[in-house]
Amino acid sequence: MGGIDKAKDKTEQLIGRAKEKLGDATDDESMANEGRAQELKGRAKEEWHDLKEKGDDKLHDAKEHLTDKDEGRR
Repeated sequence: MGGIDKAKDKTEQLIGRAKEKLGDATDDESMANEGRAQELKGRAKEEWHDLKEKGDDKLHDAKEHLTDKDEGRR
């Protein structure tokens, strides 16, 4: 995952946790729920970016493997 994407995802999680705690501390259920949702959204984005990166790596490896095989035939 790119460093910028990772930082954005982590920031979203931290802001969500802060909102949740503030909502809990002030008995603002709506804010607490919003914070939980924002944290989960950040986690989901992080997981998506991780999976995408792994898929990109596998695709790159497969292309290299096929290129190496093709060059060996020449």
